[in-house]
Amino acid sequence: MRLAIIGASDEAIHTIECAKELGIETVALDGNPEAAGLEAADIPIVVDITDEDATIDVLKKLGTDWVQTVPIGRYLTTTGAVNDALGLPGITKDMASLCTDKYAFHKALSSEGLRNCRCALVRGGAIERIYAAEDNSSSNDKEDDQVSLLAANGFEYPVIMKPRYGSGSRGIMIANDTQELTDILTDMEDVDEDYIIEERLDGDEYGVDAVVAGGEFHLVLVRYKINTPLPNRQAVAYISVIPTEAVYERIANYMSDVVNEMGLDECLLHADILDTDKGIFAIEVSARPSGHNLHNLFTPLATGVDMAREYMKYRIGAKYSFNPGYTRLLMIHYFDMEGMVKAVPSRAEAEKVISDYDAKLIDWNCNINPGDTLESVTTGHSLMYRGYYIVELSDRNALASVAEAVQASFSIE
Repeated sequence: MRLAIIGASDEAIHTIECAKELGIETVALDGNPEAAGLEAADIPIVVDITDEDATIDVLKKLGTDWVQTVPIGRYLTTTGAVNDALGLPGITKDMASLCTDKYAFHKALSSEGLRNCRCALVRGGAIERIYAAEDNSSSNDKEDDQVSLLAANGFEYPVIMKPRYGSGSRGIMIANDTQELTDILTDMEDVDEDYIIEERLDGDEYGVDAVVAGGEFHLVLVRYKINTPLPNRQAVAYISVIPTEAVYERIANYMSDVVNEMGLDECLLHADILDTDKGIFAIEVSARPSGHNLHNLFTPLATGVDMAREYMKYRIGAKYSFNPGYTRLLMIHYFDMEGMVKAVPSRAEAEKVISDYDAKLIDWNCNINPGDTLESVTTGHSLMYRGYYIVELSDRNALASVAEAVQASFSIE
């Protein structure tokens, strides 16, 4: 059998390796001839994956049994277009569009009470359309005073602005009052990109790894997130949530409703979730696996379920399981320090530091060297190249102490 991968970054390598172990041939497509996944694949194809027709033509000629999604952003829609054109199992383009268009995503969920905030579409510094959850209505009335337009539709501060398309913390801005929002909109008059404005909700943030297959939602892992401060909110650590915790069941029930409303099926799934005083709230949901060494490393270590591998087994008719037999209390922490690096601990030194807190070092991958200058963390790109460490804990209360001790073992000025 043969599977295709659209978007062959280094985060596609795990999927390619799993396929090879199962005897499945891989076709990898990417517009970058240096993409790491192309070298790993059986059949590497250099093609602009933003060009749906070109991608469809390639796979129509080569043939494939399905497209296996890997971590990718906006052009998840190309996978949907390929599936539609070739009649393949998996997400449709309509499903993918709901995952990548934050405004369409908001409208679909808020209309069913699954996203309790207001949202407005911004183009060139002007508010084009407002969607109010209370009456499921939209408006594109034009007023000179854009801020008054929001107030008239019940918006409450603070509000958050972010690009309509794409993922991560790119381009996020916070406005705490009308003057700050007015200034932001004025500065955006020449910006040739759609943005959205949402009311910002506070709460604990979680990541979700799941699979939807045969119309059934399978929750694999819930991960508590430790983030940098606003506006970036870049995750610097994740901690596995044990299924007996109350929040786990609430997220499971909520995500099942979200999947049904979005019509998602036959896909790996990643979501970012807020637990607020207004209830569970989806920041984003995408029909592809999580990146940042989560779906390929952390989630299998925490649950024993390798989502990519199990989905392939499901597709080829082999014995599979998406249901965890256990969930370990693990933490993956990225190196979020700032400054000039003078000295870096060895794995053995880190292991000794961590053991003092009744914790066990599971993995250590540090790409930081003496002489490096570590800038402040604003995006995943500014963080992930540095590496990570994974620890197993017997006491959740020791998490902060473990992270502080590891950071203190580096000499940084």
